[in-house]
Amino acid sequence: MNNTKKYLPLILGVAIAVGIFIGGKLNFTDSSDRLFTANSKKDKLNRLIDYIDYEYVDEVNTDSIVDVTVNGILENLDPHSVYIPKEDMQRVSENMKGDFVGIGISFYTYKDTIAVIRTVHGGPSEKTGIQGGDRILIANKDTLFGKNYSNDTIVSKLKGLMDSDVKLKVYRKGEPELLDFEVTRDHVPITSVDASYMLTNTLGYVKINRFAESTFKEFKAELKKLKVLGATQIALDLRNNPGGFLNIAEQIVDEFLEDDKLILFTKNKRGTIEKSFATKKGDFEKADVFVLIDENSASASEIVAGALQDNDKGTIVGRRSYGKGLVQREMQLGDGSAVRLTVSRYYTPTGRSIQRSYKNGNKDYYDEYFSRLDSGELLDPEKIEVADSLKFTTPKGKVVYGGGGIIPDVFVPLDLSMQNDTFNYLQQTGFLNYFVFEQLDKQREAYDNLTQKDFVKDFIITEDVVQDFQEYLRERLKRNITFLTFKEEIKLLIKAALGEQLFGEGTYQEVINQQDIMIEEVIQLSKEN
Repeated sequence: MNNTKKYLPLILGVAIAVGIFIGGKLNFTDSSDRLFTANSKKDKLNRLIDYIDYEYVDEVNTDSIVDVTVNGILENLDPHSVYIPKEDMQRVSENMKGDFVGIGISFYTYKDTIAVIRTVHGGPSEKTGIQGGDRILIANKDTLFGKNYSNDTIVSKLKGLMDSDVKLKVYRKGEPELLDFEVTRDHVPITSVDASYMLTNTLGYVKINRFAESTFKEFKAELKKLKVLGATQIALDLRNNPGGFLNIAEQIVDEFLEDDKLILFTKNKRGTIEKSFATKKGDFEKADVFVLIDENSASASEIVAGALQDNDKGTIVGRRSYGKGLVQREMQLGDGSAVRLTVSRYYTPTGRSIQRSYKNGNKDYYDEYFSRLDSGELLDPEKIEVADSLKFTTPKGKVVYGGGGIIPDVFVPLDLSMQNDTFNYLQQTGFLNYFVFEQLDKQREAYDNLTQKDFVKDFIITEDVVQDFQEYLRERLKRNITFLTFKEEIKLLIKAALGEQLFGEGTYQEVINQQDIMIEEVIQLSKEN
């Protein structure tokens, strides 16, 4: 039950650090008494909170003061040590676990009504008979239409305990009366593999959006399918991937690296080093692999790219990655909240740290995307700043650098044809997706016999549809927006959004990739190999 999302490079460049981490749990051997013994620093904070609780002239929510204090402490450590309030823990945990218990739909809150975009394949709602375009009006006698509910509130009414039932009343266009459904809640996957298909007869493509607990299992299943289809080469797309669990990244690298090759090592404040090596489990050790990265590929994405690059395996394609080489572990704070605290640094096999500097504070750290854009680095590899003191050499003599991300073997500039304020605005505000939903809603039956393959290959967005979209925007924005200079790009975005609403995220990606210059570069490289 996730809202459809589109990744906006500019927004991601600023905000991506908030969501990236490498997970795990600390297993302390010390008792809580030893860990949290009284001392003057802790006494000072405790006394201050007590004074405010009992003596301050006005009523104050001291819970919020504690939250602010915790955040203030962490902000003075590093950009990736973060506090997770208890109200956010379930959502964060579900996202990284890779599933949740619910009814299995994607939806919009459309004109004050829950409109089903599509059901999750094999999920509870699909099995019950709910369809794209249905409006859910009532859930267990709770009226869901005509109210200004937030998405979180709607989700809370549709999610619930495993095997519990929710009774729905649904409006369906063309039906004379409301339809009744009783849906039994079940596990619903939050997939981390967005797309998997063949780019050529021998080149398979897999896009991973994060490294969750379920990611390797998803990835392995897609690799097997691609292998059956004839894949002897793999394009692994890690663009806009903010990272995730360390061990999942290691498992994915293991698919391509030969036995006993070093994947990475970590070092903590005590100087303890832990090394991770490839095993015999890899099924694609002889395959050519191309890893696609960009300025928003971080953390676990960089572990994959760095491990392969430092072992002279495959080809890294794209632009310099984010530059996060810190490892976090999650620790509970006793009230349902938690902290993800940086506990070590990781190093690629040649010994380089790719963590970029954060000495000038978090704002400067988060704003580096704009610094890269202003410097011209995203368009010209000669503008990438490197330090000779951070130069390393791979076993075959290739020079690589530490100190701020993975520099690709083959540079591909930012595609400016798909980067403009209008595109970003249309996707950020949801106008594009709402327009597509309305168009689909008018004639949903016209797509009943259209296969995903035929849609990607042959479906055409006409000039009339573009004109309709311009009129749609004019009515809502009270101003004219024309697409004279980038009409073909708008057609591509409309088709991709339509494909997603009909067939899922994978279709969106497959359509967008048809005019992706980095994909074109990878296809050319695969032919040369």
